[in-house]
Amino acid sequence: MFELDPVIDADTLVVGDLPLCRVLLMNDSQYPWLILVPRRPQLVELADLDEQDYLQFCAESRAVAIAMMKHCAGHKMNIGALGNG
Repeated sequence: MFELDPVIDADTLVVGDLPLCRVLLMNDSQYPWLILVPRRPQLVELADLDEQDYLQFCAESRAVAIAMMKHCAGHKMNIGALGNG
C-alpha cells in the first residue's frame, strides 16, 4: 500500500491524484511548487518504476509543468527530484 513520507505529508497540502501520482502543494508562500509522488508501495527511486509507470510519470510531470506555466505566467520551469532518506 502507498504511504506518503511523514515529513512531506506535514509540509504539503493534497491537490489531488493523477492516474499515477499524488499531487501535493508545498506550503511555501514565496514560490508555488508542486510535488508529484508516484503512488507505488515501497518506491525509493524513479528508476525503480517499471517502464510503463515511468512513462506515465514523465507524461504527468510534463502536463503539470505546462499547467503551472500557464497558471503562474512563468517563463522558466525548474523540475527536480527530492531525495528524503
